[in-house]
Amino acid sequence: MTKLGTSDLEVSRLCLGGNVFGWTADEETSFAVLDGYAQAGGNFVDTADAYSAWAEGNSGGESETIIGKWLKSRGNRDEIVVATKVGMLEGLDNLKAATVERAAEDSLRRLGVDHVDLYYAHRDDPATPQEETLAALDRLVTSGKVRHIAASNYTADRLTSALAVSEREGFAKFVALQQEYNLVDRSYEGELSTAVAANGLSSAPYWSLAKGFLTGKYRPGVTVESARAAAASKYLDERGLRVLKALDDIAESHDTTQSAVALAWLAEQPTVAAPIASARTTDQLADLLPALDLELKADEIATLTTASTV
Repeated sequence: MTKLGTSDLEVSRLCLGGNVFGWTADEETSFAVLDGYAQAGGNFVDTADAYSAWAEGNSGGESETIIGKWLKSRGNRDEIVVATKVGMLEGLDNLKAATVERAAEDSLRRLGVDHVDLYYAHRDDPATPQEETLAALDRLVTSGKVRHIAASNYTADRLTSALAVSEREGFAKFVALQQEYNLVDRSYEGELSTAVAANGLSSAPYWSLAKGFLTGKYRPGVTVESARAAAASKYLDERGLRVLKALDDIAESHDTTQSAVALAWLAEQPTVAAPIASARTTDQLADLLPALDLELKADEIATLTTASTV
């Protein structure tokens, strides 16, 4: 288990993404994936009110509803660190105080819980004063409806200024940042990772497997049936092939999966507490689970870092 930033949350080094629940994974399959993750020792589940409003027939909140039903049926609420988000669901796609408060109540109702452990601002809202947003988030913490708050998709400047506002006003502070980061997109490294480190935060990166590319199933001339195939295939360039070769070799030496190796590399990076990855089937989950305890050697981490350097 890893301590998440400045919080008192202890989380597994793999966070299960809930974006597929109610989208490409129905309720029964979602329950099976959640069961498998928890049985393997995972305790950190990530969702959002916007998941999965983009799917035909959905309006948002489907993932939270499924997770809530699972928590209730398994009676394991106190064992799971539940993270959700506000700010991207249509109609609630801002960080005004009224939006934050209403969205939090909606999420609590769907999840069937009296509090969430980690509540993210899903994306920055420059049109709303940070003081207003952070005051609303602070009220949720003070009332016990949220244990800790965090930021998602913030720039280094906006993250730093938000932390300064909280410090000045005595509000609850962001304890973590969620942003894209993986072996083929290392743009997090630099100002953003520096800001996270300087303030004692942790990172919980999304798209940790580059939309599926780092699972190893995308190869030249291979057609993959997936909602994300087009996005993942864009990484099939010289650098991407170098990364796949390194993943193949290291996965073979550990008798594990490319996915687990890619996630283990990410978990070893400075500031990273728990990479987020989702699975729409139990077979996909099985490829991820070794990342919970896979430890790479220093030379293997260096090999992957070199292979992924532009």
